[in-house]
Amino acid sequence: MKNLISNFPAQVSEAIQIGKNASLTIHTHPYNKVVISGLGGSGIGASIVADYANDLMSIPLLVNKNYFIPRCVDTNTLFIACSYSGNTEETLQAVKLAKKSKAVIVCICSGGELATYAKKNKLPLILIPDGMPPRACLGYSMIQLLYVLHSAKLLKATFEKEIEQGLALIAQEHKNIHKLAKEIAGKLLNHHIAIYTTVGYEGLAVRCRQQLNENSKVLAWHNVIPEMTHNEIVGWKQAHPEVIPVYCYSKSDFDKNLKRLQYLKKVVKKFTPHSVDILIKGDNYWQKTLYFINLTDWISVYLSDLNGNDAIEVKVIDGLKKEMSKK
Repeated sequence: MKNLISNFPAQVSEAIQIGKNASLTIHTHPYNKVVISGLGGSGIGASIVADYANDLMSIPLLVNKNYFIPRCVDTNTLFIACSYSGNTEETLQAVKLAKKSKAVIVCICSGGELATYAKKNKLPLILIPDGMPPRACLGYSMIQLLYVLHSAKLLKATFEKEIEQGLALIAQEHKNIHKLAKEIAGKLLNHHIAIYTTVGYEGLAVRCRQQLNENSKVLAWHNVIPEMTHNEIVGWKQAHPEVIPVYCYSKSDFDKNLKRLQYLKKVVKKFTPHSVDILIKGDNYWQKTLYFINLTDWISVYLSDLNGNDAIEVKVIDGLKKEMSKK
């Protein structure tokens, strides 16, 4: 897993070239919505892209993580099916339902049944490199989503420069990222982890949680400000020394959300002596995103080492897939 995370910047660069070179023929008639269907390591890119695109597009982008699709999917919908393996059963069912609803469909995968289905039905298809755990291929799938939206004339290509700046930031912060990741992993050891962030970064918080779940083999949850300051904050009513809150934020966040974050810290520190602050570095969305992904990916593998775990192994998920394949 460490080699895969080390290769993340190169993967993003390769993904940009794949996106630029993809020969996509996508109808550009007026859409009234975009739906991206994907789960796990293939679906998290959709959540991260949605946090970005919904601030820029004039139509909503919905993320679907289900066997079924929203009833609103119709001929005016751009439906993107994303499955790294191409064999995610929920996505395979969803894309077939989208076809019945006559949506405009684009498929992203490394092969499998989804690639076969796309070719059979002459659907636009972007193939990405195979042979890796889906969660280690976030760069490939996430970047292709941006290029699909760009090809459909829903998003300008300004993300390219921001991504280049993000890669430069990772290179510049390389030593500091590893030092900070090791320090934070040491603090997280033997704790349940509560990831708190501000609105706009929920996709990143979910990615962090998922990496801690799968790589580190630990329990974690996340919540978002301001919403959680209307409910979960009240749950901090008694001592929870087994919990360590991880506060993820940027200096450029909306001032009222930062004020809520500071108040949350005051409440929580009464009930646990532990905490971690992650200041998300960067001047734009993709700088912040690439920095945070790289940092928290390294945190997850260093915590995995401290726990004596194999970061790649996900036997319980493999077991579930075998069980689900039984007739």
